[in-house]
Amino acid sequence: MSNLSPTKKGLITGILMIASSIGIFFVKGNFQNSLQYITYCLYIAGILWTLIDFKKRKNDFIKFKDFFSEGFKCFVVVTLLMVVFTFAFLLLNPQIKVERLAFIKEEMVKTKMLTPGEIDSRIDMERKFFIPGSIMGAVFGYLLIGVVFTVITAGFLWQKKNDVGLRIIK
Repeated sequence: MSNLSPTKKGLITGILMIASSIGIFFVKGNFQNSLQYITYCLYIAGILWTLIDFKKRKNDFIKFKDFFSEGFKCFVVVTLLMVVFTFAFLLLNPQIKVERLAFIKEEMVKTKMLTPGEIDSRIDMERKFFIPGSIMGAVFGYLLIGVVFTVITAGFLWQKKNDVGLRIIK
């Protein structure tokens, strides 16, 4: 499987993440549980797979930016797939929005810091921005995780491959 491009590895990783997310949702009924870490572990594994395979295929000096570029090609595909999945899943499961809004309202009522009119106003705002907010959260979340793990892994592999010790990345 080492002949797969980083983009195809990202596609495989994203499909596995979507499958695990769907499975977790049907087993637990929501995404707010510790099983969701399985999805993140798959994401990290996909990035590791891409970068370690890249290191094995190259015999010459590899620059940090080359490692990062390979990881980027993987995690950007995963991010795209997960954003599309998030959007489609929320549209196909409107009860998620209803349950989340009920939970938010319940929490606001418990605090006793807002009047009923203020609570209703905030819930209307939450209703309006629920899907865009969820998609924005997915974009930033998956990109952040992808960048962090790619930088960490690329830095480690670059340093190890080139036996440079602690020198400044140029």
